[in-house]
Amino acid sequence: MATGPADTAAATRAPVRIAMWSGPRNISTAMMRAWENRADTAVVDEPLYAHYLAETGLEHPMRDRVLAAMDTDWRAVAATLTGPVPGGAAVFYQKHMAHHLLPGVGRDWLDGLTHCFLIREPARVLASYLQKRERATLDDLGFAQQVEIFERERARTGRVPPVLEARDVLADPERLLRLLCAAVGVDFDPAMLSWPPGRRDSDGVWAPHWYHAVEASTGFAPPRDEPVHLTGDLADLAAACEPHYRRLYEHRLGT
Repeated sequence: MATGPADTAAATRAPVRIAMWSGPRNISTAMMRAWENRADTAVVDEPLYAHYLAETGLEHPMRDRVLAAMDTDWRAVAATLTGPVPGGAAVFYQKHMAHHLLPGVGRDWLDGLTHCFLIREPARVLASYLQKRERATLDDLGFAQQVEIFERERARTGRVPPVLEARDVLADPERLLRLLCAAVGVDFDPAMLSWPPGRRDSDGVWAPHWYHAVEASTGFAPPRDEPVHLTGDLADLAAACEPHYRRLYEHRLGT
């Protein structure tokens, strides 16, 4: 079959590598589901997690399995994330936890990615996080690290990177996903709005501990607006996260 100029251009166009920086207990895995449900997209789940665990020595659920299953060398991970896209896909969606980008990880490779940010109210993050772990620190939650990556990217490009607030996405998924797709330069695909339930081969090995809700999901659930009440040290921790959250919140899409 003959190939026209438009077809040739499409075939040679560089892939879009989307780095979505989140913290834990956000809707990051549901967002990964939405992108993976596109026919043109490959995804990767928290590729820097093993490096993070190896360097920090932290005891996380399923730590040994994560270390055995993933590369602990950030340089090798960076080469994979900026190298050939799995399956030759046009879009490479990378689900990242911002706190996994430790200070000792080089930053130059980030210049080859299109950076986006997913945020959620600190009190709701904490309430959800503590259902899975006994304690949390500011470094565990990624808010400060998100701001660092955001400011680096804004300084590099002279543009404000896209920021999504989790509640906004849950309240109006199609509108917010359309805005996100436009911001990163890809066409919106209605397939992003729903997906089959169950586990994916692309899910991290930690899925049995963390992904029960998303495995049962078939789309973005409506937001839950019941108040969250934290006291003592937890309230102090949420307050410490709040300025970082607000720094990104003022730039969120859809406002």
